[in-house]
Amino acid sequence: MVDESQRARHVMLVGSSGGHLAQLYALRPWWTDRARTWVTFPTQDAHSLLAGEQKVVYAHYPTTRNIPNLLRNALLAVRMLRRSRPDVVISTGAGVALPFFVVARLLRIPTVYVEVYDRLETRTLTARLCRPFTSRMLVQFEEQLRLYKGATLVGPLL
Repeated sequence: MVDESQRARHVMLVGSSGGHLAQLYALRPWWTDRARTWVTFPTQDAHSLLAGEQKVVYAHYPTTRNIPNLLRNALLAVRMLRRSRPDVVISTGAGVALPFFVVARLLRIPTVYVEVYDRLETRTLTARLCRPFTSRMLVQFEEQLRLYKGATLVGPLL
């Protein structure tokens, strides 16, 4: 992956459930030997996918245009990041990523954003919001490089 994440002993993987979580899970060959904390929503697919994981924290949802849950997740991010102090925060989005990236930046914890695979023509809202707080931007397709200056192409995760 990238410099910060290669040295990481403890990673925090932050992503909405569904496809975002599936893409983070696809990084398993990279994170399997590292201590990790997952942050996602308490949905059936998340419970199923992360059943064997030791550290799973459930964020508040829905997040789209929901200011109270944005604030709840910001407080969750402060508590979790101060307590666990991961070496890097990695996300594929969506809404839950923003408060974790802002707080991580304030705490000087590197962040890695992996843009989702299904957006080739335009940038996602979450990527646009997280970009100022992102240490490394990764994309899955060459077409996405033109959307994110300085991004690194990693290839498709799924």
